[in-house]
Amino acid sequence: MDIDWNRTVLLPIDMQRAFDGPPWPKRWNDRVDENGRALLCKWREAGRPIIHVRHDSVAEGSTLGGGTDGNRFRPGFEPQDGEPVVSKSVNSAFIGTDLDLRLRRLGARHVVAFGISTDMCVSTTVRTGSNMGWDMLLADDACDCFELPDGKGGRIPAEAVQAAHVATLGFEFCKVLSTADLLKA
Repeated sequence: MDIDWNRTVLLPIDMQRAFDGPPWPKRWNDRVDENGRALLCKWREAGRPIIHVRHDSVAEGSTLGGGTDGNRFRPGFEPQDGEPVVSKSVNSAFIGTDLDLRLRRLGARHVVAFGISTDMCVSTTVRTGSNMGWDMLLADDACDCFELPDGKGGRIPAEAVQAAHVATLGFEFCKVLSTADLLKA
């Protein structure tokens, strides 16, 4: 994939406060905020477009429900200077939103995705975007996910969940790049 950085949009996905506490399980990546904020800073310095994605849950009692503290962006991830926000209520930022139209209007070709959680909304957005014809890139070390029950009484460590999903996405749906590689580009 030949990347035209002037036609590349940064897509922070669900960088919201709810994921820092109950009922959400343990996460693993203690550098997710540092790496994500570094990408935002680089994109802003370069004048490249950013479209923020926020999960506005419609589920009763959700910590991601509109108007709750958990629905707010994590510190340092708040949109600045008119940066648009796409509101979604399902896992993919492309389903039921105008994200595809926004990207087309920007003349985008590539989309760099990162956020929480790798195996849910980030993965679903990357897969959908790829299937729609977008050149998707994943900043894997600016993503985070949770440990999960294995359905047999045990737990799958978050690091294993991350590794499996990044491998799957990189094999079929996107190019995987580290934050350092993206900052050099």
